[in-house]
Amino acid sequence: MTGETTLPGFCRDCFEPVTGRAGRCKACGSPRLMRHSELNDLHLAHIDCDAFYASVEKRDNPELADKPVIVGGGKRGVVSTCCYIARIRGVRSAMPMFKALEACPEAIVIKPDMEKYSRVGRQIRQMMQELTPLVEPLSIDEAFLDLKGTELIHHHEPPARLLARFARRVEDEVGVTVSVGLSYCKFLAKVASDMRKPRGMSVIGREEALSFLAPKPVTLIWGVGRAFADKLAEDGIREIGQLQQMDEAGLMRRYGTMGQRLFRLARGQDERQVHSDGEAKSVSAETTFFDDISDFDALAAHLRALSEKVSRRLKRGGIAGQTVVLKMKTHDFKTRSRNVSLESPTQLADRIFRTGVSMLEKEVGSAKFRLIGIGVTSLGETSLADPQDLIDQQAARRAKAEAAIDTLRDKFGNRSVETGYTFRPTDSRSR
Repeated sequence: MTGETTLPGFCRDCFEPVTGRAGRCKACGSPRLMRHSELNDLHLAHIDCDAFYASVEKRDNPELADKPVIVGGGKRGVVSTCCYIARIRGVRSAMPMFKALEACPEAIVIKPDMEKYSRVGRQIRQMMQELTPLVEPLSIDEAFLDLKGTELIHHHEPPARLLARFARRVEDEVGVTVSVGLSYCKFLAKVASDMRKPRGMSVIGREEALSFLAPKPVTLIWGVGRAFADKLAEDGIREIGQLQQMDEAGLMRRYGTMGQRLFRLARGQDERQVHSDGEAKSVSAETTFFDDISDFDALAAHLRALSEKVSRRLKRGGIAGQTVVLKMKTHDFKTRSRNVSLESPTQLADRIFRTGVSMLEKEVGSAKFRLIGIGVTSLGETSLADPQDLIDQQAARRAKAEAAIDTLRDKFGNRSVETGYTFRPTDSRSR
C-alpha cells in the first residue's frame, strides 16, 4: 500500500496538489482535501444532486436557506424530497406528509414544480456531457459517467480532478450542490456518492473493496430490500462479509439468480458498462387523492385523465409503449402493480385507458385507494403502433375522434375538451 505521505491528492476548493500529512491545503487553507492511493487510476463515477428539488427551491428563494423545506404533495400526499435540515428532524423521502409534519411541524411545504426541476436537470446533464459522452442518466438528478479515454480532450487532467471541478462549476453556475462517488464499477461508485452527502466526494478503490464491504449490512447490495434482507437474516446472514465467505454455487442453490448477484457484488465485482443512450424506460402519470376512494366510476375518471396525460407525452416524444402498467396504493400505503402486454405498441389514450380499466375492475371492491397511476413500458418507435383493429370496429372511429381532440387541445389548451369520464361541472379531482 502506498504510504500516506505520498498518496496522490488535491484540494477540492482550489484544485492544487497536496502532499504530506497536512489537514489543510497550503495554498488556500481549505480542509476539503482528496487523497487516495488509486485516485488517478479510477474513471467510473456516480453523480447525485443533493436534495435536488429542495435545493432548487432554496436557490430561488434565499429566505428558505436556514429553514426546513419539504417538497411534496398536500395533506394526503407524500414527501418527494426534503432538505438536510428537515432530514435531521426525521423527515425522509416517500414518507407520508402527515408523518413528515408530525416530525417537523415547522417545515415549509412546497408543491413540486417538475418543469423547473427538469430544466435545471437538463442544464446539469449538459455539463456532464461536456466531461464525457458516456453519461447514463438514472433520474432527473443523478447519472453514471465513464471518463475513461477522455484524457486528451481534458489535457491529461485525471478524472478525479475533473469531477471536483465539475462539482464546483455546478455549485457556482447552477446554484445547487452535488455529491460524487468515484470507483472502478457502478455498484461502488453509487455507494461512494452516498457516503458524505452533501457536497461530498468519496473514492472506493479495488484494493480496499473487500475490506470496505465486509462490515456493511446486506441491504447495501442493490436489489436487497427489506423483505429479502429478512429472508437472509433468517438464514443468519446480516453482513456482506458473511457472503464473502460463501461459494457462488451454494448461494445460487439457495437464492437462485439473486444468489449470483450476492456473490459478485459482495466482492465488488460489477461488469455493467455505462450506456449513454439515456432513453426513458417508461412513461407514466399518477395522482394522490385528498380522500380515499373505493368507487369504480370515480377511480375510472382519474384513470382516464391520467391516460390522456400519458398519451400526450408519448405523442410529443414520438414514441409508443407495448405494456400498460396500472399502479394503485391502498389506504394503508400498500402498493399494487398490474400490467398487460398489448399485441402492438400504442400511443392512444383510448387503448391505454381501456387496458387500465380492465385491470382496475379486478381491484375495485377489495380496498379504498389513496393513489392511482397508469403508464406504459417497452417503449419503441411508432411505425408499428396502433394498427387498425379488425375485431373492434369502433376503435378506428375512437382513434379519429382522439386525433381531433388532440388538435383542439393543441390549439386551445388541455382543458378545452373534456371526455365524458373526465368532465366535472365543479372540478373535484385530486390535488
